[in-house]
Amino acid sequence: MIKGNFIDNLPKVYGIYTGGFLAFIIIMSIAEQMGVTAKTIGICFVAFTVAIYAIIGYLSRTAQADAYYVAGRQVPTVFNGMATAADWMSGASFVAMAGGIYFKGYGYMALLVGWTGGYVLVASLLAPYLRKFGCYTVPDFIGTRYGGNLSRFMAVVVLTVASFTYVTAQINATGTIASVALDIPFQYAVYVGLVSILLCSMLGGMRGVTWTQVAQYIVLIIAYLLPVFWISNKMGAGFFPHFMLADEVSRIAELEAQFGFVKNSAENLKEVPKGLAGITKAHSAVNATPWAFISLALAMMMGTASLPHVMMRYFTTPSVKAARKSVGWSLFFIFLLYSSAPMLATLSKLSLIDPSLPTGIIGKSISEVQAIDWYQNWNQANLMFVSDFNGNGTLELNEFFMGGKAVVLATPEIAGLPYVISGLVAAGGMAAAMSTADGLILAIANAISHDVYYKIIDPKAETAKRLVVARVLLVVIGFAGATIAALEIQGILGSVIWAFDFAMSGLFFPLVLGVWWKRANKEGAIAGMALGLISGAGYLVWVRNGGSGFLGITQLTFGIFGSAVSLVSMVVVSLITSAPSAATQKMVDEVRVPSGKSILGKQH
Repeated sequence: MIKGNFIDNLPKVYGIYTGGFLAFIIIMSIAEQMGVTAKTIGICFVAFTVAIYAIIGYLSRTAQADAYYVAGRQVPTVFNGMATAADWMSGASFVAMAGGIYFKGYGYMALLVGWTGGYVLVASLLAPYLRKFGCYTVPDFIGTRYGGNLSRFMAVVVLTVASFTYVTAQINATGTIASVALDIPFQYAVYVGLVSILLCSMLGGMRGVTWTQVAQYIVLIIAYLLPVFWISNKMGAGFFPHFMLADEVSRIAELEAQFGFVKNSAENLKEVPKGLAGITKAHSAVNATPWAFISLALAMMMGTASLPHVMMRYFTTPSVKAARKSVGWSLFFIFLLYSSAPMLATLSKLSLIDPSLPTGIIGKSISEVQAIDWYQNWNQANLMFVSDFNGNGTLELNEFFMGGKAVVLATPEIAGLPYVISGLVAAGGMAAAMSTADGLILAIANAISHDVYYKIIDPKAETAKRLVVARVLLVVIGFAGATIAALEIQGILGSVIWAFDFAMSGLFFPLVLGVWWKRANKEGAIAGMALGLISGAGYLVWVRNGGSGFLGITQLTFGIFGSAVSLVSMVVVSLITSAPSAATQKMVDEVRVPSGKSILGKQH
């Protein structure tokens, strides 16, 4: 029996939880040896972990505004770092990023540089100061710093566009995993994923999400690292493969040169199911120019420092100093996965194309590959496809196609690991996608309920009524996200990158200048948010419809254009209109003092 304060007992609570999860993995391993089917093991992994998250969400239920919106501002730094890492390492990080590197090349490591480097901006420019401000949401800071309901509303609009784009990608990831693990159509599986997400966040708000995200981080990091180490050791790349990455990349380059790249005809590609990709160019051919790499990394850095669900995590710490420490812990926990994603992509490709390995399929007969169990499983899920385009009966490099999101999920099975590891990876992918979706849906619902309903529509609303509105919004937003995810308009990774671009287009400079430039005023902030978001979105539509773009800015980096417009318009409009009041300028000075009481205090 655990006695005393829950916060003081967190190490013991999560230590027992981790031990219990490892015991569950062992039990599933024994069950597999005893003949339990792969499908049953997959269902057990997903159902067990989702049930644990739901129980944590239920036990964390609250009727207090402070607990619902900011977890009572009492989350210790290490655990907030774990929750932030889980919030951050989404379905894109877990499921899609290794796939992006697999198909698009190591130029996509710009995502790793940007998503990790963004925390330097968070730590140095924003997190401690927003925590000192004492707000509940990002629009809360914008509305109070600049004044007026219009600035607050514009911040909600930008937050909603960015976060909703992001959340559809996460529900897409949960749907993909649920459809494979539970053997149901993707269009229904997205709603299974949605129900799982809402179970964690509806009753407890930020408090429930925080303690669930810590549990989800433990699952996802075990699920990601265990297969990497196991596969690497099995393939002879060493138990700790990160130091061998350069050797393995050279091996892939040799094999790609040996097999050669043959571009498929349009007629051939008509046969390939929608959403699948093949290896059609060498890794070195993507993001080959320095600007292509730098611009993508820069966009992801600025987007990281603009995403509301990331900022909200630092509102939950006990103090400004704790917020700064928490960023450091976040980086450490994120590094554990991000340093392994390129290695997993490398091992996955090697296991498929290296003929010296028993798992290699290139050069085998088409009929032999089509008879492999793992191929049949993933082909049935519409995530793998082979065809004898040149009619020689042998599988060539350009005749194998796979969905990017299958790289992580299918690799343990391809590498011949016990199915229990595939079940573990499915549970980890669900944890990653659910933890981020929890934070995103909560960010949107809290912003609308607190900043639109409470601050603008009904300032006299009681706490109970505000929380009912927030919970109803959770369901509505989640259902809308699942419905759009089911349409599969954009892939997981592409949707996530767009979300970062939308966020930086409208929020980066209004947030940064709100802390660091006293002359920034309400009119400038409104112009910056509105024109930044509109110009960024307009640029995206133009490029998507065949526009050539300029300065090397693509549909993946349109936020650079949007944020540049935001900066110029915010500075110009601020300078040609009246300066903020003396009281506002004094408040900005106080925000930058690392000690003392929060600015808003108990205004909420």
